[in-house]
Amino acid sequence: MELRQLRYFVSVVEEGGFTRAAARLHLAQPGLSAQIRQLEREVGQPLLDRSGRTVTPTEVGRAVLPYARAALAAVDAVRETVDAYTGLLRGRVTLGTVSGAAGHAFDIAAFLADFHQDHPGVEVALTEDTTERMQAALLAGELDIALLGTASDVPPPGTAFRMVLDVPLVAVVAPGDPLLAGAAGTRLPLAALRDRPLICLPRGTGVRAALERGCAQAGFRPRVTFEAAAPHVLARLAARGLGVAVLPAGEDGAPPGDGLRALRIVEPGIRGRLALAWQAAGPASPAARALLDRLREALPEPSGHAGERS
Repeated sequence: MELRQLRYFVSVVEEGGFTRAAARLHLAQPGLSAQIRQLEREVGQPLLDRSGRTVTPTEVGRAVLPYARAALAAVDAVRETVDAYTGLLRGRVTLGTVSGAAGHAFDIAAFLADFHQDHPGVEVALTEDTTERMQAALLAGELDIALLGTASDVPPPGTAFRMVLDVPLVAVVAPGDPLLAGAAGTRLPLAALRDRPLICLPRGTGVRAALERGCAQAGFRPRVTFEAAAPHVLARLAARGLGVAVLPAGEDGAPPGDGLRALRIVEPGIRGRLALAWQAAGPASPAARALLDRLREALPEPSGHAGERS
């Protein structure tokens, strides 16, 4: 059994298949498959189920996976300790974001380019996912850092976060919508949305969780008829009269010609929050800690908001 075989096994599991794992590892797929088969012969059991469209670990593979990750982490820690004495920084960092998060927080492409220029030996893997799945991935050690939406200002157990966006949610409507006549200025009671078709981010996002929690407090379930991961798509749907878009304030995302109006939701007021999150004990590797430190500098806290929480 070789360490590279364990690394290949972990990569196939994380990528869900041999093709993407081979691309990530810069290997030919036949060579990767041969190494995995050799590992399976070594342990005497199949580790991967290849019968479906996505490659998944078998029961034995799931049992082996945490030990494989621990072995690789130990080897990486040896390298990182040596590098610390020579002033080098190497390793792989996994960063997750909710869709569209970077757009209103910062320029993630420029940020990663600057980080890579300063630390060319660090590989950063960037993924997009829902808040719920990223929280689980943080706790499982599959993600080092995440930029995620949250319905609460208190982080889930085992994680720490720093709020980077905390704004009211608004109801975005097309010109002439009946809600405009019943609104008190620019404020709209949440109960006014009881029977309206709503346009919102998908389940698993912080904004959707905040909407559902607020509606439960108001005594009804939201009637979400359209979902999209990008705020500007939600706004475009609202502009065509397909429903009321529920978005963080300032995210209407539509050209001025669409004439959209944003009404702040009150009674109860609900908020859209974006947080920088990591494991409560802190990222495991020096590379991940360096990226987190840089993100803390690039993402200032919302004005008047408390500091980091765990």
